[in-house]
Amino acid sequence: MPCALTPGPSPAGGRGELLWNGLQSYPPMKVLFLHPGCLMYAEIYLRLEPLGLELVAAAARNAGHDVRIVDLQVQRQEEYFRELKDWRPDAVGFSLNYLANAPEVLDLAIRTRRIVPEAFLFAGGHSATFVAGEILAHAGGALDCVVCGEGEGIVGQLLEAAENHREKLYTLPGIVTREKARTGASQDAGGTPAPQFGTPVPQCGTRTPLIDNLGTVRPARDLLRRRRRYFLGPFDPCGSVEFSRGCPWDCTFCSAWTFYGRTYRKVGVEAAVENLARIPEPGVFVVDDVAMLDPEHAQTIADEIERRKIHKEYYLETRSDLVLRHPEVFRRWRGLGLRYMFLGLEAIDDDALRRFRKRTNVGSGFQALEVARRLGITVAVNIIADPQWDMGQFEAVRRWAASVPEIVHLTVATPYPGTETWAAEAHRLTTRDYRLFDIQHAVLPTRLPLDLFYRELVRTQEVLNRKHLGFAAGGHAFIHMARLLARGQSNFVRMLWKFHRVYNASRQAADHRREVRYEIALPEIGQVGNLPHATRVKMAASARGER
Repeated sequence: MPCALTPGPSPAGGRGELLWNGLQSYPPMKVLFLHPGCLMYAEIYLRLEPLGLELVAAAARNAGHDVRIVDLQVQRQEEYFRELKDWRPDAVGFSLNYLANAPEVLDLAIRTRRIVPEAFLFAGGHSATFVAGEILAHAGGALDCVVCGEGEGIVGQLLEAAENHREKLYTLPGIVTREKARTGASQDAGGTPAPQFGTPVPQCGTRTPLIDNLGTVRPARDLLRRRRRYFLGPFDPCGSVEFSRGCPWDCTFCSAWTFYGRTYRKVGVEAAVENLARIPEPGVFVVDDVAMLDPEHAQTIADEIERRKIHKEYYLETRSDLVLRHPEVFRRWRGLGLRYMFLGLEAIDDDALRRFRKRTNVGSGFQALEVARRLGITVAVNIIADPQWDMGQFEAVRRWAASVPEIVHLTVATPYPGTETWAAEAHRLTTRDYRLFDIQHAVLPTRLPLDLFYRELVRTQEVLNRKHLGFAAGGHAFIHMARLLARGQSNFVRMLWKFHRVYNASRQAADHRREVRYEIALPEIGQVGNLPHATRVKMAASARGER
């Protein structure tokens, strides 16, 4: 049945009271949002402000609630638990964007429930959307619900229901409760159909409606207590901004298109530039899934940035075919301060790109690198390491990485819930430990012995360290480092000498031998939705133990 939660008038002129069947709401709630700690990759290269959580927090504050954020990327757990005991929030929201953070979030939720037993506890985020049912089961009652989909549009209604009508939570679109997950209850709550590809959460039924106007809510940047701790490589400190959301491509390894239903939405130009102007940091990461996809939108934002005389340096992520298709856009943005660009090259052979369904080829990727070099934009590229690589394939990537001036990152092919590869490959997993789903560990069978696979992986990643983070780069970077230190910024400088402590073959192999308290659930054959026929066949063969 339709949700009965609707806005009502506020005769006092303060917080717009929400009504449920005509009943007035109670006073505002104290709401604490929590972001979990850093994953392995973030221990070295970056630590980004939690922009999504800032948006959800802003929406809750706009609904009249008293809101705070604790970010364990830059704060200690002791600070979080002290906040719980001293402030006694009425509600706590946990961000779960990255699957590898699931055990940390679960442990925190269980401990939080003991400290504030009457509080309303909920989780949300990209990964939480695809594993909502099992997260609730693992939590054992510590979590009241999981939000599936975008959070800023539903959080006001969610908190209203939690405050006054908790028994009707299940009627909100995209909200999964323990009962709904257990029974598979579903109804038309006005939401968007749930993601289909390989999700082990058929109980979700719907997800939250996609936001119509992305510029309506401005991120609550003021709630972050240590903004100077966020950085991205040499951008120290670094803020984040969103100009668009979603991706129309359908790469097999990616869940962005299944999360957003293959939609692409743009932030209005005025709102986008106003958000940018409010960022205090000189360096800005554009968090768009595919930056500069709409050249007219990108050029209009550039016009407004010039008109307002906003001076920043930018780092963004995009596709190589867009660089080739619209070089004039990237040339324009280079003049505005675009310094770094991340390209998901993914492979240096066309066969792998076809398997990934990138809808591009190696030749166009290399051409895009040439365009970026001519424009003076430093490019970081990602190569996906297949667990089935042998020593020769690692060596070929090392030789190529050493031959190009670009920064080369290496990640491990990992099937994530919500992706086609999850549906097809999950039954081949060698581990179900959430913590290893971080694209730095092999969770599928390796051709090489696991210890040797990690030695080759780290050897290959060391090419990056020697070229760009080692002492060879120290002379070139010395002036920049001195300026950072003079301003009290040490994130980038500390990064330069962390590599061998973090990327260590023995450490990565030992991670597989840790005690596992939470295991990810496997998808069932009947949960593959509208997967392509070839993928369904492959998934069935995988379930039978066939290659």
